[in-house]
Amino acid sequence: MSSVASLSLSVIVTRLRAAGCVFAEDEAELIISTAETPADLAAMVERRASGLPLEHVLGWAEFCGLRVSLDPGVFVPRRRTEFLVHQAAALAPPRAVVVDLCCGSGALGAALAATLDGIALHASDIDPAAVHCARRNLATAGGHVHEGDLYDPLPPALRGRVDVLVANAPYVPTRDIALLPAEARVHEARHALDGGADGLDTLRRVAADAPHWLAPGGHLLFETSERQAPQAVRTVVGAGLAARVVTSDELYATVVIGTRVGEGRP
Repeated sequence: MSSVASLSLSVIVTRLRAAGCVFAEDEAELIISTAETPADLAAMVERRASGLPLEHVLGWAEFCGLRVSLDPGVFVPRRRTEFLVHQAAALAPPRAVVVDLCCGSGALGAALAATLDGIALHASDIDPAAVHCARRNLATAGGHVHEGDLYDPLPPALRGRVDVLVANAPYVPTRDIALLPAEARVHEARHALDGGADGLDTLRRVAADAPHWLAPGGHLLFETSERQAPQAVRTVVGAGLAARVVTSDELYATVVIGTRVGEGRP
């Protein structure tokens, strides 16, 4: 426990529990260990009690064993998305060309760079705050982060060369945004959550252009809900890719994998 604590653990736990934090003890210990001064500690406790996501209070999120830096408003990577990373890593050839669309903090790209050797990594996001955050997280991996809409800012030289294309695109139907926890609904960017009327608007755009960017034998992977998976598969097949669905009961995760049928890289 940090020596900066001017508030006792029990006082912090009581404050967080009163604010509705289910894991108040664990959160209190994380806040205490992260705070640098007593004033910082008090401010962090109050920010968390006011409803700010714990990860935004701490300035980082744990994802695939990494500590991913997070700025206020940037989408917080969910633990279930680790399943997508594991699937992508299993499909990547040696020295893969990897692209992370809708990259947010860059968590997926950072996790793949930590898992795979010698990848060429590119990422993009339309949100300047997310791009700033992702550049910080991908710097040590030599990743290139581009600001813009989906494929638009990517270097044209990547067309037809991408081995693994991951897209943690928004897939919450617009009508369901109001049902999300306040931590997401209030403190994360709307465009990182809202997938349109059926939740698949962005994913349709990702799938439509994927064949132009994937290498022969390359893979597109994105997360969706179990209910949306059949329509997502039809979308991927309609774009000219072979498609399959993989799930994790443990993480309650559903991932659609689209593959550009053809020979692999020379």
